[in-house]
Order: sequence, then C-alpha cells, then structure tokens
Amino acid sequence: MPAIAAPVLTEFATRLLEAVDVPHNDAAVVASSLVGANLRGHDSHGVMRLLQYVGFVERGEVRIGVPLQLENETPALVVCDGQWGLGQVQAHRLLSLVMPKAQALGVAVGAARNCGHVGRLGEYAERAAAHGLMMMATVNNCGAWPRVAPPGGLEPRLATNPFCAAVPTASLDAPIVVDFATSVVAEGKVRGHYISGRPVPEGWLLDHQGQPTTDPAVLYEPPFGTILPLGGAQSYKGFGLGLILELWAGGLSGGRCSQADALPSGGNNVVFLVLDPARFAGCESVFGQATQLVEYIRATPRAPGVDALMLPGDPERNIFQHRSTHGIPFDQNHWAKLAELAGRLNVLPPG
Repeated sequence: MPAIAAPVLTEFATRLLEAVDVPHNDAAVVASSLVGANLRGHDSHGVMRLLQYVGFVERGEVRIGVPLQLENETPALVVCDGQWGLGQVQAHRLLSLVMPKAQALGVAVGAARNCGHVGRLGEYAERAAAHGLMMMATVNNCGAWPRVAPPGGLEPRLATNPFCAAVPTASLDAPIVVDFATSVVAEGKVRGHYISGRPVPEGWLLDHQGQPTTDPAVLYEPPFGTILPLGGAQSYKGFGLGLILELWAGGLSGGRCSQADALPSGGNNVVFLVLDPARFAGCESVFGQATQLVEYIRATPRAPGVDALMLPGDPERNIFQHRSTHGIPFDQNHWAKLAELAGRLNVLPPG
C-alpha cells in the first residue's frame, strides 16, 4: 500500500480521537505525538496505538478533558496526579511546569502518577534539548502489565521500563538522545508483530515454561510468557536497571510499582529530571564538549563495509528526513485494523 504523508496521517488520527469525544486541542497533541513517532521510525509508538487509545477512552480507563492536578510543589519539584488523562497531554503539561524551574535553579524534577500512555519518551527529551536543557526520564506501567521476568524466573515481574536521556549540542536540532527499554526489545515492537501476524526474531521472548519462542502471542494470550531483560536471560544489569526505574517512577510519583493482582492499567507513572547547563559550568562548556565528543567519535576509523558511524539520535533524524519526504509506510494488516476502527467510528480514512 502507498505511504501516507505525515500531515494527512495527523489529521486522520486527530479525527479518530475526536470521534470518541476527545477535545480538538488534546486530540491534536496526541495525534502529533503518534505521527512524530512514526516519522522517526518508532512505529511501535505510532498511530498503531490508536487501537488501544480509543478502547481506553471508550471503556473509561482514560479520561478526557481532565487537568493535571498539582499536589506538591517547591522551587525545584512538582508532584502531580494525571487523573488518568491522556498521557501525552499530561506529560507535556508536566514538562511545561518543570523546565522553568530548571532554568531558575539549574535542576528540577517533576513526577506524575496515573497518566495515560505517554508515548515515546524521546519526544519530551527532544523538546527539552531544543531549549538547551539536559534531561533524564522514565516511566513505569502503574504496577500493571509486567512483561519481564527476573533472571531464572518464569513469570514477569517488571514492565519494560524505558530509560531516556538527552544532551544538547551546539546544534540544538541535533541533540544526543538515548531512549531504550530495559528489556531486550520494547513491548510495542512485539505488539506490532502480533498485529501483523509475523513471528518475532529469536532472542526476544520466552514462553511460559521459560523456553525461547518466536510467537508474539505469548505476551497477549494465556499462558503468558515474558520479554527477555536487556542483555539477555541472565542479565542482572538489564533487570537491575529496570528495577531501579520501576522504583523511581512508582515511588516518586506516589503511584504504584509492580505488584500481585495489580489493577489493569493502560497508563504510566512519569518522572522527568531536567538540568540547565547555564547554571552549571555554562552552556558553552556542555554544548562545546558534546559537540567535540560527537566529532571525535565520528572520526573513529571504520571497519570494512561501514559507511558511517551512528550516534544516538542519528537514526531518528535520518528516518525523519526520509519519511517527511516520502511518507510513512504501513504494514497491510496494521492499516486494515486502523481502517476497521475508522469505519466503526464513521471516520473516512485517507485515500
């Protein structure tokens, strides 16, 4: 099927959300976030998620039109309750509260519990970096939907808790951005294979007996399997990092960490840590060191057959340039699911 231009896809996603009574401005924020993920090659966090989001809204698991409720504030921190509002909307509101505090003091932290799924964390890190700020971020799944078992375990105990960080360079539109799950692969990538009916690569999943499998259904149909931790089945480093981030997101926000019999949740607890280089050694120091380090790494002698060395953020910028020009491609099964949703909501799909 033909690729779809980003503006067309954004309008379509906005109308799908409006069809379940999401206010236009909020629908536009979520739609732009999802299409932005597609534009950067992260289809696992793109418009595929509308199938989930619409269901959450229709079942009342995500609420529309609710404010981000401020519960605790100091000059250097804010703690909020997202009230199960749309995740991208609440997360951007949280970041809007945190960034001015960081600019005033040099460092600030924001935490919010009970948000809907906030999407791609790199989106928020890129926003901070565009203002010359450094950032670290993580989320958990509000105690629900564990996917990762401890090394040697047969049942999942942690979500795929992502770690994200950004450092701006002298070119503010080309920051260094890392954004990765603490599992060997993001859950959304497994979901993409499940929707399209394709097996996953070897080394991603274990079945309920702890045996390797390429069947993505083990995450969504009983008996449930697990995603391997970052680094593989015996990686205490990957599992340990996920454990710390679980505690950060669930504890600092006042939300929940993973637990037995957790209530179903399609959302996140969020923590944003933002630093202003201007209040440390100065922007010139941070930007200059980041820029020279990038140049030094790019100048590394390359192995035969390697055309260029890629740094965090490079793949997303390259894919963004290509898809902005040539459109966003879709798996036929993915698009069929979106078209089916559009038909049910009386929304005309593109084309």
